[in-house]
Amino acid sequence: MNTVDIIGYCASGIVLISFLLKNIRHLRIVNCAGCGAFVLYGLMLSPINFPLIITNAAIICINLYYLFSTRK
Repeated sequence: MNTVDIIGYCASGIVLISFLLKNIRHLRIVNCAGCGAFVLYGLMLSPINFPLIITNAAIICINLYYLFSTRK
């Protein structure tokens, strides 16, 4: 197993853990970390995997929007 594979597995694990959280704010924060790891993973793949990067970058934007727009 190489570094790229390890990052991919870690990203999957972080996203999976995020869905176990009951607090939506914490879920979004942890999910952003997992999606960020997936963006890094997509950049490290050869060739670069743009669908993976674009999808996870969009999910990060959505999570950030809801984190900051619904802030009390």
